[in-house]
Order: sequence, then structure tokens, then C-alpha cells
Amino acid sequence: MLRTKFGMSMVTASVVTLLSGCVTTSNTPVIDDSLSLSDYQRAERQLRSHTNKLVYGTVEATQWLGDNRLAYRTAVKGGHQFVIANAAKGTKTAAFDHAALAKVLSNDDETYTAITLPFKAFTFANNNQDINFRVGKNAMECQLSPLSCDKAADKFSEAGQVVSPDGKKAAFIKDNNLWLLDLANGKKTQLTKDGVEDFGYGTNNAGWLRSKTPVMMWSPDSKKIATFQHDGRNVKSMHLVTTNVGHPTLDSWKYPLPGDKDIFMLERVIIDVDSKKVVRLQDKPDFQRSTVTDHVYSRGKMLDVLWNKASDSLAYVSVTRDHNQATLKVADAKSGKVATILDEKASTFFESGKGKANWHFLPKSNEVIWFSQRSDWGHLYLYDLGTGTLKNAVTKGNWNVLQVRAIDEKNRELYFTGAGREKGDPYFQYFYKAKFDGSGLTLLTPEQGDHSVKLSDDRSYFVDSYSTPSMPTTSVVRNSDGKVAVALAKTDISELQATAWRAPEAFVVKDRNGKHDIHGLMYKPSNFDPSKKYPVVNYLYPGPQTGSIGSRSFRASRGDKQAMAELGFILIEIDALGTPMRSKSFHEFYFGDMGDSGVPDQVSAIKQLGAKYNWIDLDRVGIWGHSGGGFASTNAILRYPDFYKVAVSGAGNHDNRNYADPWGEKWQGMFKKNEDGTTNYDNQSNPLFVDGLKGKLLLAHGTLDDNVPPFNTLIVVDALIKANKDFDLLMLPNRRHGFAREPYMMRKRWDYFVEHLMGKKPPKEFSFGEQK
Repeated sequence: MLRTKFGMSMVTASVVTLLSGCVTTSNTPVIDDSLSLSDYQRAERQLRSHTNKLVYGTVEATQWLGDNRLAYRTAVKGGHQFVIANAAKGTKTAAFDHAALAKVLSNDDETYTAITLPFKAFTFANNNQDINFRVGKNAMECQLSPLSCDKAADKFSEAGQVVSPDGKKAAFIKDNNLWLLDLANGKKTQLTKDGVEDFGYGTNNAGWLRSKTPVMMWSPDSKKIATFQHDGRNVKSMHLVTTNVGHPTLDSWKYPLPGDKDIFMLERVIIDVDSKKVVRLQDKPDFQRSTVTDHVYSRGKMLDVLWNKASDSLAYVSVTRDHNQATLKVADAKSGKVATILDEKASTFFESGKGKANWHFLPKSNEVIWFSQRSDWGHLYLYDLGTGTLKNAVTKGNWNVLQVRAIDEKNRELYFTGAGREKGDPYFQYFYKAKFDGSGLTLLTPEQGDHSVKLSDDRSYFVDSYSTPSMPTTSVVRNSDGKVAVALAKTDISELQATAWRAPEAFVVKDRNGKHDIHGLMYKPSNFDPSKKYPVVNYLYPGPQTGSIGSRSFRASRGDKQAMAELGFILIEIDALGTPMRSKSFHEFYFGDMGDSGVPDQVSAIKQLGAKYNWIDLDRVGIWGHSGGGFASTNAILRYPDFYKVAVSGAGNHDNRNYADPWGEKWQGMFKKNEDGTTNYDNQSNPLFVDGLKGKLLLAHGTLDDNVPPFNTLIVVDALIKANKDFDLLMLPNRRHGFAREPYMMRKRWDYFVEHLMGKKPPKEFSFGEQK
């Protein structure tokens, strides 16, 4: 066993070296060449810590001020500035006197300039006469005219608090109950009293994720709270221990697995804040499921719950344990009586859109907007709230609505993002509006590219920032008809282009069956020579909730992908069958067979590119991924050992019977054991396929990973040992789930591919951040 200076252990059984496209195994690797320190330093300069400094004219931290003025931050050479755009007047001005503020904030320890102010975001206060921001741990309040700044007075707060819409109070969890905090005087009031351990109110535990922030939703009038009592009393626990000198610390928490008899259940309640009365909804407990993700909470919001404006009724959606049926219900806030409005059942899994729930409760017009993929594409439908009957389709066609961003009930219009309707890349997102009756569908962002939008409060204007992976961002403010009202900025990458930076190249190939277009990105080294043969590194994330590439918007660095290419690889990533934003049938392609992971499409894509470009070396192909990608990269080298020669696998959920229940039960199905002892989960279990290993495999996991517990990797290790297979193992003490691009792991991954796929010797113990 080799002990590193970082205290991490590497278990190594043998070394596999690839020379001239052949795999050889020996105790002492034969190295034909070396990569130098300068090679690694050149690659490091492709990381965002270097590239982002060379990008100017960005539009970030946008906030609408309520009067159709937009405040935002923009990068300038050497720092950043804050700007206000007036959408109605078509003007741009400085948000405040930057130089004067820098002078006021400077002190004996720090000197600031107009472009190096010590904060990256601020908020207006006192009718836009003051600004608030943080400098380190200190909250600051600055009066703009005459200019003066002071530390903000300490405000009352509690960990994980959720502030009411009127800003006067906040709810928080204490001793398994919900409490109320008066933000003006600090008074605390207990709202519920029967919460106990594992049966508390608003508990934010999905097994794979835990938070102190309660899962709840304030009513618009700030007088009621919609939440639940979270029942985990019979749920089994997960356990982790710290690595340290002396006795380890035990971390135990409830974590249900697929097939468990007992999982988290929700008993929905509405709490009247003034009377402290708890109204239990007259409905059976719900499974902890949502129409969006693996939790009932995301991005600071409770999912699948909506209040009416009068705050006297609550709409919510119940989802079955197997995720395939969703039922819309409406509860009376005073009595707790519940009416069922409509439901929909899918043959595989039901979802209500991309990234957010897209059903909307419109009691004023007695209607419901409902999202469905019943046509094989994601669209919006208008229903009668009283009868639950369909009135009409709002959108239709071979494309997808992604997110409803706003509803104008007066003019009966919807504003939403969509993809696949316009020519070009089907993953580019555009912004549209349409009438409730399905007429008047209007494209509001006509430029080809990926559009990110943010509407003003009254929907009169919206920010539109559009780009592609290779085309820098243009940001404008448009009116509700899509006409440009203010040109904000065009991102300047001229200094970036003057370096060795190279944009990824988009490509299109066919899937394994030759039926669907498969879209990908290719990264080449800046010194690319078409007369050479380059080994390939295949980065993948199989989904199914997302794909490998992610956003199609411009980024100076997309992780360390270009950096790895700079070492002398061709890096390839695709969004394979089984990933979203295409048709429903495309997305559900390997439902019930997560062992597929889209890997056959990865292999097919690389072979198609190899047939097209003779500089791609199909005899030297490696693969890596993290989390779901860690599972899939191991799966790939085990099942396609003659194609993939090297794999690096981080934090993989290698058998979903060992991972959180909503994940496996949504994508693999409910656990079933057959009479012969086999199960419907066997086809996705990496430990069952270890006999296929031929090449080099590096498995890595954090010992305190509370998302994908480390036992997920250790069961593969156990199987590999039993099969007498050579492999490498890296356990990172006290790391949680997100270690993929921490310096040590990134360096080990680079070294592993350089040595075992490229056949060269990496510089010893390269350290990031040492170059100027």
C-alpha cells in the first residue's frame, strides 16, 4: 500500500500501459515519453480560475427593482462594476458612485478601487436610496446621498429560517417542531407541539440530501404555512464515521432504499400562524415524491404546492411511490377538506416539466394549467378546475415546453421556455408566449442560440442573455413582444482568444440504432495536429435526469474538459438516449435497464467520429464520470472491455439497491425478486459484471459521502477482489460527494489517463495554483 503525503491510500495490483494501441500488463510499466511540468501548467490555464479573468462584458447578479429598472454586475478588466438599465428609457447608468464608495470602504488593511469593490452582489433598500451588501462576515448598510456606510445592526435570525412574504417573520425548525421568529423584536413562538424525532414538522430529509431549512410554503398573506409532518419512524438508517485520531464520530440518519417496506411519508398540514392551529388535510399520507425531482424541495422551494391569492385554498399534487401517477388536489385551508381534480398515469414515470413543476392553479378563472408528455412531447393543457375536464391544448408539436415562467391571467397569456421547435440544436432554449386557447404562439427570442431569461415583476420586460458553447453571450432587455429595449452587453473574449484557449466543437452523429440524432461536444488541444493520432477521453453523465453536456450557454471553461484535452487528448461528450429535453420516448429509452446508461450510444458516437477523422485513435479510448457518471464509467469498462481501455470512476452508485429509494424506483422500477433468486435490479448492478474487466480501473469515493454512501463503491471492490481482478482504489477521508474537481482528485485523474491511456509519464505530484 502506498501512503501519500495527503494521507490518502492507493491500492494498486498491477499497471496496464498502452503502447501503439495495445494493452500490456507488467509489474514495471514501459514509458515511451513524459509530459513536462509546463504541459500540465498549460492545461491548468484552461481552468476557469484562469479563463474567467479574461472574459469581460458579462451580465450577472441581475435584479429587477420593481419599476422596470434592472440592476446587474458586469465584468471589466481588473474587476467588476454595477449598472442600472432603465428599460422604459433605453438607458444605462452606474448603479452608484463606485469610486466614492471605494474610498469610503477603504481602510488601513484594505484599499479598494472603483472596479475592486469588496462585494459581488447588493440589494437596494429605503426606496432605492440605500444599498446593503456583505464584506466578509460583516453586513453593511450604505446611504447613497450623502454617501456613508456603517455595519448593519445585528438582525434576529435562526438557522434555516424561511421568511414570510411580508418580511416581518420567519419560520424555522427547533426540536422537531415549527417555530415562528418575529424579525423586528426577536420573539420566538412555538407553532406546533407534537413533533417528535423522526416525525417532525417540515423535516428536510430525502436520505440523499439533508438540510436545516424546513420544507414549507407561506401563504401570500403571510398568515398560513403549508407543510407536513414527516414520518420516518420506521425507516431504516444509514451510517458513516469520520476518519481521525481517536474515536470516530458517528453520523446516522434515515435513508430509505429501493424495495424497503417503509419509506418517508408526508402527512400534509396547514398551520394558522396567529391561532397556532394545525389543520390536517383530510387525505391519506403521501409518499415523499414530486413531479420534478427526487425530493419535495428544490432550490429553496417546496415542490408541487400552490396557494391561491386569497390564501384560503391550497393546491397540491400527490405522486405514487413508483412515480408513474400524479393527482392534482385542492384543499380548503380552514377545514382541511380535499377535492380531487384530475390525475394522469404514465407507463414509466410522470414528470411535470424540466427543473420545475409546470402545473398552475387558477381559481379566479376556475381553471388549471397542466403539463403532460402524453403526445411523446412536453406540452401545456388547459383544464376546468371544477370538473377536471380538458378544455384545450395550449401548445402542441414535436418540441418541448420546458418551464412556465409567468402567467398573465388578465390577458390569458402564458410565458414559457421551450426547446426543439426552432431549427438547429434541439437543446437550445428559447422564450415564448401563447394564449390560453392555444392561439398566438410567439417566439420572443429569435436569435439562434441558448437563451436565459429573467422577467420583470409586471412582465413588461425581460432580460435575455443568449449564446452557444462557442459563441460568447449577448445580453439585452426586451419588451413583452420581444423587441429590444436596451442593449446591455456583448461578452468580450478577445483576451481569452489571444491565449491557447479553444472553444469546443459541436457535432451530430446517430444513435446506436441509426434512428435519432445524437448531439455532442468535442474538445481538442490548442496545438492540435491532424497528422497525429490522439487518444480519446469520453466524459459522461448518463442521467436520466440530465445529460453529460448540461447547459448550451457559453462558458470560458466547462469543468476541466478543455484542460484534459490540452494534455494531448480528444475529449468527447454526448447526450445519449435516456436523457431529457428530447421526446418522452427518447428520455425513457432505458427505463428498467439502468445498466444501459446510454453507453452503447457513447461507443457508437466515438466509432462514427473515428471513421470520419483519422486523428482519433479508436484503440486508445478511456472514460470517466462522477456520481451517476461514476456508475456508468465503471459499467462501460466492465461491459465494453475491448473498447474502453481505462476508466476513472468517482462516487458511483454502482448498485441502485444501495442508493436512495426515489432514484432507483423512478428509473429502474419497483424492486422485484424472482423465484430463481434474480431480481429486476440485476441488470444495473456493477458488482455482477466484474468478470469483464480487462483494462485499468480507478475507483474513488469520499468516506463521508452522504449522497452516495461509500459502500456503493466498496461492494464493487469486494466483487473485484473475489474475481481476482487488478484495479486501483482511492478513498478520500472525510470527503463528501463533490470531490470530482478538487485539486488532488483532478490531478490523479489526469495522471491516470496520461500514464495508462496516453502511455506517458506525468510530472510527479503536480500542484495546481503555483503558476502566476
